[in-house]
Amino acid sequence: MITVHHLDNSRSQRILWLLEELALSYDIQFYKRDPKTMMAPKFLQAIHPLGKAPILTDTDGNVTLAESGAIIEYLINKYGNGRLVPLHDTPAYIRFVYWLHYAEGSAMPPLLLKLIFGTLPKQVPFPIRPFAFLIAKGVQTQLVNPQVKLHMDYWEHSLSENEWFAGNDFTAADIQMSFPLEVAAARAGATNGRPHVEAFLHRIHSRPAYQRALQRGGAYAYAKEKGS
Repeated sequence: MITVHHLDNSRSQRILWLLEELALSYDIQFYKRDPKTMMAPKFLQAIHPLGKAPILTDTDGNVTLAESGAIIEYLINKYGNGRLVPLHDTPAYIRFVYWLHYAEGSAMPPLLLKLIFGTLPKQVPFPIRPFAFLIAKGVQTQLVNPQVKLHMDYWEHSLSENEWFAGNDFTAADIQMSFPLEVAAARAGATNGRPHVEAFLHRIHSRPAYQRALQRGGAYAYAKEKGS
């Protein structure tokens, strides 16, 4: 039996979506973020030492697996029967592998930095808060925001060439890429002046499997197409 250890407003939502696309049976263990730190609860470490969602357990093979990309590869290799992955030895497959790894390896780090430096001034003692604000603003202006824009423009260009990231067919790479684009739409205005990014988000949010995953997983703040 497959179980997804699901943290609210997190990457684990896309694992629920993948399972719905594959029409697999699964259970969900729900976890809530700490309201002060917004971190996952400590008892997730009882499932995996790092205590971060998503975590997938599968009693068929006694598997406990973390990391979205690894979970996606495991599920499509074990249960996909060729679905949601291009044929091997094709250009689409090379693009598929690239985007599957790019999502967390390249796209998410600058978005995470934007979140960290955006909230940093609120985390320090009040007397030094103005200095923290100036430092955070400088880092975002000079380093983080240009990198975020570079990636968002890269998505727009890529999606202008093909309807989906790996080509003209929807694949698991699009599921993996959904989270960076959703986060960027919410935090960095990714859809502003980028019609292909906006169209991509509209397409994925309209998929029946995506909607079923929302119903199973509960409230998900990033299921929006417009951001500020």
